[in-house]
Amino acid sequence: MNNNDIERYNPSQRTNHWIVAILFVLAALSGLALFHPALFGLSGLFGGGTWTRILHPFIGVAMFVFFLWLAIRFAGHNRIEARDRQWLRQINDVVHNREEKLPEVGRYNAGQKVLFWVLILSMLVLLLSGIVIWREYFSSFFGIVSLRWASLLHAIAAFVLIVSIIVHIYAAIWLKGSMGAMLYGTVSRAWARKHHPAWYREITERK
Repeated sequence: MNNNDIERYNPSQRTNHWIVAILFVLAALSGLALFHPALFGLSGLFGGGTWTRILHPFIGVAMFVFFLWLAIRFAGHNRIEARDRQWLRQINDVVHNREEKLPEVGRYNAGQKVLFWVLILSMLVLLLSGIVIWREYFSSFFGIVSLRWASLLHAIAAFVLIVSIIVHIYAAIWLKGSMGAMLYGTVSRAWARKHHPAWYREITERK
């Protein structure tokens, strides 16, 4: 890291993020294989249908545990504030990159914060509904109506999570420098000053 760089994510945070990312891909692929016969070919990535059914819930639980640790670490930076609500009201300026008209952004902008809480909600629904329909250990404790509702909620939450992650990836690519922050841990001072001025001021004043 040179003198013009600011640390945005430390090695532990980046490792945590990429473990969740890998587990998400595995959970999504195995889940899609079980969701519809047209996608069952994806089960070949996990050793066939039987192994896919065995591994999918364990991958899901591991993803939730590592995501929970990530969420705890970043929850304090994702509280919705008055300036975030104003940022959302000016979404047209956001889309057209008129950042000079927007309220000052802290470590995360309002869009990132909303995504963060959507991810948390989706993960919770996936965990709870997944436990209900986990045939090997828990499904026998629930009636058919509960199982059907849990299956529906599981599918909806999975869809929301997958779409949210696609949005997350697109936004990281769209805003140049964001991807590098999670790969290498640092951003330039110019990037921080332009896109997250309140956070930049906080960091520099602290130093």
